[in-house]
Amino acid sequence: MPRPLAPPVFDTAAAYPQVAAARDALAAGDWPAMRAVVDAQDAHGRTVLVGGVEDAADAETFLRKVLAAQPDDPVAAAMLGAHLIRAGWRIRTAQRAQDVSREQFAQFFDHLRRAEQVLIEATARHPDDAAAWTQRVTSARGLQLGQAEARRRYDRLAARHPHHLPAQSSLLQQLCPKWSGTWEKAHDFTRECTAAAPPGAPNAVLIVEVHLEQAFDHGTLSAARAFLRGQQVRAAIHDAAQRSIWHPEFRHGWGWVRVRSTFALAFCLMQEWTSAAQQFAALGDLGDESMFGYFGDAVAQFQRFRDKAYAKGGQP
Repeated sequence: MPRPLAPPVFDTAAAYPQVAAARDALAAGDWPAMRAVVDAQDAHGRTVLVGGVEDAADAETFLRKVLAAQPDDPVAAAMLGAHLIRAGWRIRTAQRAQDVSREQFAQFFDHLRRAEQVLIEATARHPDDAAAWTQRVTSARGLQLGQAEARRRYDRLAARHPHHLPAQSSLLQQLCPKWSGTWEKAHDFTRECTAAAPPGAPNAVLIVEVHLEQAFDHGTLSAARAFLRGQQVRAAIHDAAQRSIWHPEFRHGWGWVRVRSTFALAFCLMQEWTSAAQQFAALGDLGDESMFGYFGDAVAQFQRFRDKAYAKGGQP
């Protein structure tokens, strides 16, 4: 009999204990402890931590107090910007623009403009700070500043951090048609990032992300499946897997849970159940919302696809 499956754990702290340490420091109002955790990470890790603790109660009040005392603190600025952006996006919701009320948009833009004020100064003081620039790529999209401005911000970041996946994923959203981009631009960007990344790097997941975005744009699940099973799309996703999750140099560093979760979803929709089951097995009890939320409740959908992958592809 197969072992019972625990619900997936989507909390980033389960995969990255540094997130729990940062949250504890923020909850305790211990800024030196927070800085010690963040400063020990690489650029990817700093960006995750900056965006991973912004929902803490009274975070805005505390972070503004830190900034008032230490105006040059890049972590406090980036974290405050991330907090405001996230709060604004919760108000806006993930609905299409036509389904968002005028009042929601007004509050959304207010939050993002306040974030911009903080982040513009942060990147002026610290032009090499990947976390702050990543937030500015996201805020450019929300404020509808256009393709050129979003790309300008990304290019400023990429000049110092050429393989920064969080910023690449954010810009990819901007390049999709739903944010006034084109599929040609979106695919060109993912190929550019994938080709430039080192062997075994996680960046090839961008190829999967853009194909999933285009698949879901077809409107129905059956049409999405048919698109992903097309010969050229399947070959592109397999090549992306060879460059990342199937490559011997792939490591479980920052972002690995999202990468494997995204590939697992793609393999399920492609009906490549053995490959999907392998990704779910590598995840263990961990998971990432990734794009599972496109079908409804992300946890329920993750479980549904995982159960089917194990039933058809084999459960370890």
